Amino acid sequence: MATEIKVPTLGESVTEATVARWLKQPGDTVAMDDPLVELETDKVTLEVNAPAAGTLTEIVVAEGSNVGVGALLGVIGEGAAKAAPAKKTEAKVAVTAAPAAAPAPRPAAAPAAASNDLMARSGPAVRKAAAEANVGAASITPTGKDGRATKADVAAAAAKPAAAPKAPSAPRALGEREERVRMTRLRKRIAERLKESQNTAAMLTTFNEVDMTEVMALREKYRDSFEKQHGVKLGFMSIFVKACLVALKEIPTANAEIDGDDIIYKNHYDIGVAVGTEQGLVVPVVRDADQLGFADIEKRIGDLGKRARDGKLSLDELSGGTFTITNGGVYGSLLSTPILNPPQSAILGMHKIQKRPVAIGDKVEVRPMMYLALSYDHRLIDGREAVTFLVRVKECIEDPQRMLFSI
Repeated sequence: MATEIKVPTLGESVTEATVARWLKQPGDTVAMDDPLVELETDKVTLEVNAPAAGTLTEIVVAEGSNVGVGALLGVIGEGAAKAAPAKKTEAKVAVTAAPAAAPAPRPAAAPAAASNDLMARSGPAVRKAAAEANVGAASITPTGKDGRATKADVAAAAAKPAAAPKAPSAPRALGEREERVRMTRLRKRIAERLKESQNTAAMLTTFNEVDMTEVMALREKYRDSFEKQHGVKLGFMSIFVKACLVALKEIPTANAEIDGDDIIYKNHYDIGVAVGTEQGLVVPVVRDADQLGFADIEKRIGDLGKRARDGKLSLDELSGGTFTITNGGVYGSLLSTPILNPPQSAILGMHKIQKRPVAIGDKVEVRPMMYLALSYDHRLIDGREAVTFLVRVKECIEDPQRMLFSI
């Protein structure tokens, strides 16, 4: 009896994936739960495992094709493989691949799918308002939670002057030493999110610098005993997470988000930690960081970072963060302006530790210094609050004992 291989549920708000790579070929024998194919979504790459043991008799969807949830990917048959069916399957795969490679239908299908997805996410009230205003989803810029449109977005779209339709520009001709590579779903999603952040938020960045002397001395003093007791090294990230928690509790808007005309204040602290991978930047989330000790935070960050680089993160581990920390210093960045991770209202940028001459009292000393950057949504956070936030982080880093008392 044949067993169908289907696209599993991909996670909240994710309805489509790209077949990145088939790990088995027609005629291969597979065991139950063997990885068969990798699917790339706009958040993670995930493996689809064999739902039954047998022989992969048919690949229905070729690599590079887009598929929706529940779509048929292939078929597993019983028993050992036979040469003839394998050749037939290869022919079928080739035939299936041809439409996927044809560029003509793609421009029309992608916007339609995106428009339908936006209206489906946004609810009946928004759909009704759009219908009454005769506004298409393509002209709406969503500002609600999780990329949803609001009635205010519909009204704004209705107020825009009608634009003449613009024909999609043809791909430019390649030069002698150029090559064209299709953008991955993850890279496209990163681009969309960053542009969305700039388009919807009134983003501003404030800077400060912190003397790392005390924190570095603290790490050196307790490094061996901490690792021996907890089985993990004491890094800077757990210390900065703890410092940010002190600041977030004092400045709750930095842990909040705008949802339409409302502000949602979050009394939980799920800290996103940006991780660079070969596929792009991902932000796994340390849940309930305020309830964790330094060792637990280090373990969570280490585990999430490793699985991010291995492409093993689940969608749940990449969603729902309330505040983000990014450390460009690991790549040597001395100063940068981080971009918000919507719908969050603030993000802290850490940078390279560099020895610089600084005034200590009436003397000039060489100290290990780090620039800090806080980018924030000025619609929600005032300049005074942003500066106060950075000052609290600075105070906690320069006097780590403050974190024991949350002061």
